[in-house]
Amino acid sequence: MTPFAYPLTGLVTIITLIVYFWMAFKVGKARGTFNIPAPRMDGPDDFLRVLRVQGNTAENLLIFLPALWLFALTIGDLWAAAIGIFYPVGRVLYARGYYAAALKRSTGFTVGLASSTILLLGALIALALQAAAIWL
Repeated sequence: MTPFAYPLTGLVTIITLIVYFWMAFKVGKARGTFNIPAPRMDGPDDFLRVLRVQGNTAENLLIFLPALWLFALTIGDLWAAAIGIFYPVGRVLYARGYYAAALKRSTGFTVGLASSTILLLGALIALALQAAAIWL
């Protein structure tokens, strides 16, 4: 049996998915607290902030996860995990801030965005260099 070559990136992925699961659970709990049946997507601000945290995180996962894995595959497991761990940390900060008040979300959002941006640009540069090497 071959050992998994990207254990740290895999752990960051699992941590990120656990954070997302926590956010989805919070939406379900908020639906009960505020008596908002599915599929309704409106309600008091306290509910909308919980819903928006989960929705925004789902949107950002579509950028983060491919960027994380492309970075790991092109640059390495340790560096991908070291940069990538800031995404779930940022998302928790984002959620906790947003749950309190919409204006308190920016620090966590910025931390997560910076992680995704570094991973995406790093993978792009590494892939471009590898592609250029093929053609030269």
